[in-house]
Order: sequence, then C-alpha cells, then structure tokens
Amino acid sequence: MSSELMQALNEIEKDRGIPKDALIDAIKSALNTAYKKNFGIAQSVNVHIDELSGEVKVFSQKKVVDEVSDERLEISIDEARELYPDCSQEDLVYVEITPSDFGRIAAQTAKQVVIQKLREAERSLIYEEFLDREGEIVTGTVQRVESKTVYVSLGRTEGIMLPPDQIAGERYEVGQRIKAYIYEVKNTSKGPNIFLSRSHPYFLRRLFELEVPEIYDGVVEIKSIAREAGARSKISVHSLEDKIDSVGACVGPRGIRVQNIVSELGGEKIDIIKYDKIPEHFIANSLSPSKVDRVYINEEDKIATVVVPDYQLSLAIGKEGQNARLAAKLTGWKVDIKSASQFVEENASNLVWPAFEDGSVDESLGDDVDSHSDQLGEETDDHGEENA
Repeated sequence: MSSELMQALNEIEKDRGIPKDALIDAIKSALNTAYKKNFGIAQSVNVHIDELSGEVKVFSQKKVVDEVSDERLEISIDEARELYPDCSQEDLVYVEITPSDFGRIAAQTAKQVVIQKLREAERSLIYEEFLDREGEIVTGTVQRVESKTVYVSLGRTEGIMLPPDQIAGERYEVGQRIKAYIYEVKNTSKGPNIFLSRSHPYFLRRLFELEVPEIYDGVVEIKSIAREAGARSKISVHSLEDKIDSVGACVGPRGIRVQNIVSELGGEKIDIIKYDKIPEHFIANSLSPSKVDRVYINEEDKIATVVVPDYQLSLAIGKEGQNARLAAKLTGWKVDIKSASQFVEENASNLVWPAFEDGSVDESLGDDVDSHSDQLGEETDDHGEENA
C-alpha cells in the first residue's frame, strides 16, 4: 500500500461520505483474513496500517516462554525482552512478522475492499432514495424482459415489474418508456429490489393526482378506487368546496384530463363516481352507467339490494358481472342487483295492492315499479356521474 491510497481514502470520505476509519478497519479485517489464508491460520495476527504513509505491518501474538516449542505461537524470554524489557514468562506480546511480499497482497486486498465498500455505499444510497419514493410514480425505460418479468432502468438502478403487476394485454419492448408505481422497496444482500406496478389501484390514484390540480391541491379527494387493470376502473371522488364539481374537475375541459389517463392505461375504461355519505345514493352512483330505481340496505350484514329497470339489468351487472363487482369493491357493500319485475315477483306477498270497488285487485301497479326512481332516481341523476 502507499500514501496515494491513503489520499484516495480521504477523497472517498469527502465525496462519498464513507468514513475513512471505517474503510481502514475493513481493510485491516480483510488483510487479517488474507494473511491467514496465505501464511497459516494458527497464528493470532494483528494488522497495523500507518495512516500517513500507508505502510502495512503484521504483528503476531506470542507467549513468552523459556524454551520455544512452536515458533508461530511462542517466543523465548530473551528475544521478548529485546522488544519488551519488562515482560515476564507467560506474558503475551506482539512480534512483527510482516512477510516480504505482503505489500503486494495488501494493495490488492485494499483495492477489493474499497471497491466493495463503494458498491455497498452506492446500494445504500439507492435504497434510501427509492425508499423515500415508495408510493410514487416513476418513469423508466424497459431494459429487458425475462420469463414475463419486466426490468425497467431507473438510472443508477433498475426496477422489477412482475407479471401480476403488469396490465393485461400490454406488451413491453426493450427501449420503451413507461410509467409505473413503486409499491415496495426491499434491501437485499445483492442491493435494493424496487418493485413496480402498472396494475396497482394506487397507480390510478397517482395518475389522477398528476393530471387533476384539484386533487393534487387537496380540494377534491379520492375516496375509494376499484380496479380491474386493463379493463375497467371506478373511482369515487368528493369535493371539499361546494363550488367545485368533483366529477367535472376529474373529467376536465372536453374530457381531456380523464382521456390522458385512459391513454396512459392503454384504453382502460374509467367511471368517475360522485361520492355520497348516504349509502343508498353512493351505491346507486357506483353502478354507473346503469340507472337505478331503488336501493334497500341491510346495515347489519352490509348488503345492498339494488332494483333497476328491466332493460337496465344487463348493463347494471356488466359483462361477466364486472360492473356489479367493481361497484361492490368501490362502496364496500355486497351488491345484489334485481330487475324491477323480479323484485316485484319476489316481494309480491309483501306488497299491498289497491282494490277496486268490486273488490278486485289492481295489479297493474306492478308495471309501475320502473317509476320508483321518482325520488332516488332524480337525486342520482343530479350527482353527475361520468363514464370515460
């Protein structure tokens, strides 16, 4: 080793923030191991490094004895007193045993240690940086795709996007620029693992925060999100100021804001729902674009029975039950959808039918169930649901 190396350690401490003492201790530990590996493991050695000249010396701990039986572990009392005049038998003393070619080994070992410490420091900085960015959106470049896992270059490191975190149907090409959500950062022996997602519901939340100033400023808040990535999402929003329309703010002028998000998600449909603290209204809103006649709720079991016009039943349920499923996720209620005629049939015994003068029953009123929206339907229409 040399003074140039010691100067380099000073520069590393200044530029990278790695304490010089920590580097020297690591080099000493590595040299200790290197000595035992190259010159025998029986001796207890102590490596000393001069912090000015960089000179390395190796000292072995030996027991002071009258007659030496193992030179690696013992030293005669006469030899010991030349170094330590006051020593006695059975004392333990350190004797220099630096091999002639140990300088070369020391230089190589020191270089390896410094490189390793720099890597560890770099990994630590990257880990801390991205740990602080957990929950944010990042933009990166697809570096490679292996076994359906996408590796995204994020500058000094790369992110990992596993198959479940990808939007169904999307294809990722090397060199492609993509946005993704950091949902977890793990520190491992090989460096930080940064897990990315484009299917996470919070990816949609962050996109709205970026695109809608009212959400970013906290004037409009996102109450809940239900998402089936690549197909359809529902997002409920609430305005903290009466003069601001929460749905209109998210849609934007001529729909530009929500269309930008739809484009980013590859055409995924987005229903923007106005939140309402009244469960019946909120559940009715959540089934957009379907119209709702009535909502009956069971508070204890958290079940909502929703009555819709017969011609709206398939729209309310959605393809393969998707609309109903997303509405349930969005509201936190189990949603049971029934057509008006089905509801009347199932509850006929509980309905009171007006009688004519001759005593016959006017069951034609059953045909009027579609008009049950006179009150709730009008309120629902006023809530301004949007379907992008």
